[in-house]
Amino acid sequence: MKENGNNKKKRIKEYGVDALFLCAGCAVGACATMSVMIPNGLTGGGITGLVRILQSFFPMVNFSVMYYGFSIVIWLACLIFLGFKEARKILVMTVIYPLFLFAFEYLDIRFLEEKDVILAAVYCGIFYGICNGLVFSRGFSFGGADTVAKILSKRLLPHISISKLLLCMDVVVILASGFVFGRNIALYAIITSIILARVTDYVLYGFETRIVKVEIISDKHEEISDYIINDIERGVSSSLIRGEYTGTERRMMVTLCSPRESMLIRARISKLDRNALITVIHADSVWGKDEDFRNIEGE
Repeated sequence: MKENGNNKKKRIKEYGVDALFLCAGCAVGACATMSVMIPNGLTGGGITGLVRILQSFFPMVNFSVMYYGFSIVIWLACLIFLGFKEARKILVMTVIYPLFLFAFEYLDIRFLEEKDVILAAVYCGIFYGICNGLVFSRGFSFGGADTVAKILSKRLLPHISISKLLLCMDVVVILASGFVFGRNIALYAIITSIILARVTDYVLYGFETRIVKVEIISDKHEEISDYIINDIERGVSSSLIRGEYTGTERRMMVTLCSPRESMLIRARISKLDRNALITVIHADSVWGKDEDFRNIEGE
């Protein structure tokens, strides 16, 4: 009974954190659209850019209303073509995000004191990146262009990856924006998209590389492992690998450490085995129990 009570409290806590992150993300994203992008005459990729194009032909329809319509259509298409399991993943954002768009459209808040397309393009990218990062970090997804790309990949173009389809869709929308709003506006949209992608990564994984993966192939594996374990105080795993050219079997060691520690390991190996092969791989994020790693439960 006590364990069930603890599990219930944990679920309630998770739901509360989810609600907090989603509301914060939706608020920032709605602010980017209604308080930065539209007042400065800018546009973007995906569904937002498509709605901006259509609104230019139908100015009597509010942006939030049109966006809500597209969200519902995409959710229904997801339900039909991808099934309820996929539709359930985007249901929350399909309902919540347009509500925030309604609210910011009604409040008519302007983020910048005066029209400045350069600042607007930059801050749109920053705000959208924060929005995506907060939402994605809790395992949720927008029912936008990514869902359309999934449908196209599954039903019509299975030989093309979702990421390529998504890129093509964004390119088409931005190019179309160039014809509707002008070439400069399309170029600003590209700047916004680039900043958006980088800020999303920063929110999800942090601003700096804290951990790198070091792969070491050396005949001095015992001495190197002893140094990493006892001096660097990091764990090491190893496995036998076979070089296809020579047919020789050697041992490869793998460790996770900070960038600074990887340089110490390299310096030590250079003294032990000048014929060693070292590969250092950038790791965006590592989840585990070590204090230098992110909590695997996301807390």
